[in-house]
Amino acid sequence: MNSLILAILAFVGYWVAYNTYGKWISKKIFGLNDKNPVPAKEFEDGVDFVPTKKHILLGHHFTTIAGTGPIVGPAIGVIWGWVPAFIWVFFGSIFMGAVHDFTSLVISARHQGKTIGELTGNLINERTAKIFLVLIQFLLWIVLAVFAMIVALLFIMYPQSVFPVWMEIPIAMWLSYMVYNKGKNDTLYSIIAIILMYVTIAIGVVFPISGISLLGWIYILMIYVFIASTMPVHKLLQPRDYINSHELLIAMGLLVLGVIIGHPKIVAPAFQTVPDAPPLFPILFITIACGAISGFHSLAASGTTVKQMEKETDAHLIGYGGMILEGVLATIIIIAVTAGLGMNGGGVQAFTSHYASWATASGLGAKLAAVINGSANLMHSYGIPLDLAKTIMAVFIVSFAGTTMDSSTRIQRFALQELFSNKKGEVVVKPLKNRFVATAIVILAALALALSTGDGKGALTLWPVFGALNQLLAALALLIGTVYLAKKKKPLWITGIPMIFMFIITLYATILNLKKFISSGNGLLIFVTISTLVIALWIMIEGFIVIFKSNKEIVPVEEEI
Repeated sequence: MNSLILAILAFVGYWVAYNTYGKWISKKIFGLNDKNPVPAKEFEDGVDFVPTKKHILLGHHFTTIAGTGPIVGPAIGVIWGWVPAFIWVFFGSIFMGAVHDFTSLVISARHQGKTIGELTGNLINERTAKIFLVLIQFLLWIVLAVFAMIVALLFIMYPQSVFPVWMEIPIAMWLSYMVYNKGKNDTLYSIIAIILMYVTIAIGVVFPISGISLLGWIYILMIYVFIASTMPVHKLLQPRDYINSHELLIAMGLLVLGVIIGHPKIVAPAFQTVPDAPPLFPILFITIACGAISGFHSLAASGTTVKQMEKETDAHLIGYGGMILEGVLATIIIIAVTAGLGMNGGGVQAFTSHYASWATASGLGAKLAAVINGSANLMHSYGIPLDLAKTIMAVFIVSFAGTTMDSSTRIQRFALQELFSNKKGEVVVKPLKNRFVATAIVILAALALALSTGDGKGALTLWPVFGALNQLLAALALLIGTVYLAKKKKPLWITGIPMIFMFIITLYATILNLKKFISSGNGLLIFVTISTLVIALWIMIEGFIVIFKSNKEIVPVEEEI
């Protein structure tokens, strides 16, 4: 199949979905209304609660939820063939992921900007909320430790990306100063900022920075993320993500231009069986998370994004539209690895060399190499030198991974404070009221996990449970959305059908994992998996009880307009 035809069909489909299904949910089901108060204005503090223009917040939200997920996931998911990967990304993002992100954002906005974990206390009960918050802490603990390792590895693999990635920090702070302190036009100055970024990329190609070990980078990154996640959100995190969103649009534009000009044929098989690969069902739906549906998104939407949303109607663009945009990115990545790799004489062999077996395709280096090489080939079709094209993609990937570190640290701090709060929302452990103390605890815990094996890769010990756990979180977030709709006497199928599908997928995958851990005698992963299953089943039972009760009587939703 020609990649250009696939791209056109996908992009038109996304646009139609956003303007039909997305608008229907926003207006008819949730009734978005700008008269409703929003947390960013109710609790504005200039640090975490900062009302923000929707196009800026879209950039921040998108780069937070994306990270390397819609890049790495599809890059390995195509091992089962490009058709199942594409179908899951396309329909998953429209009917599951976008609904999941949107509902998490809106429900949080109508409950003082509480995270999805604490929302459980409002919609189910306090006991369940505390259990959910423990699960969230565990997930984010792994995320921070793993992404510190990933960014460090990327710096070592692509030393030309080091200079531009670190120079993005002063550029972002300058952009914040010009927009918020000087009142300059954000569009004009963001264009200047992105031009400066591409100048640093060119410098990075000429002057790559190497010589720092993996452990050295992890220490540096943890110090940086402490500073970044405790600073006022509009001083660094928000403008950096805004620049990253421009970088994304440019990168996507460059790749789409390559598809238009080069319009390579897809060299990957439509369906493929690889002997050592796990079964397509359910593992494809765990492997491709971001780009279709990911539980981490509910934490981002209800953790940082909601605290910056200027008015309620912005949720349609940011919550639903942000996920649709991620589906677009995942689709482009699928084209890059299934068609782009075959360009410049590579042919089918270029694809099969990366995807001959699960063992060779599933490593981080192999996945990123497939994406970067395929993307560089697309850009090279109209004259961009391969080395420059690879650097552009490397900087793009590292920047997004760094954003996930920043945001997940801030989100985990919020969730930690909520875990030790009473019913009134007051933090009962006094030291945790201080954002610096709470953030330090989060970072030290992640650093301890990273260093637990002595080489900075300690988080890989728990990584085998992450995929299923992340998608289980998505199912639980959809459960909270279904409880909310039940209480409001709204159609349950909107979140209910995706919820049931995700529960089936994740519980099946978790049971498969448990069998594998038992056969290998891995006591730690056996304990973690069983504990996760117990927590999930507990929350499910509590949630379904509330849903059934709500079908019989009207229960008011606390604190909602």
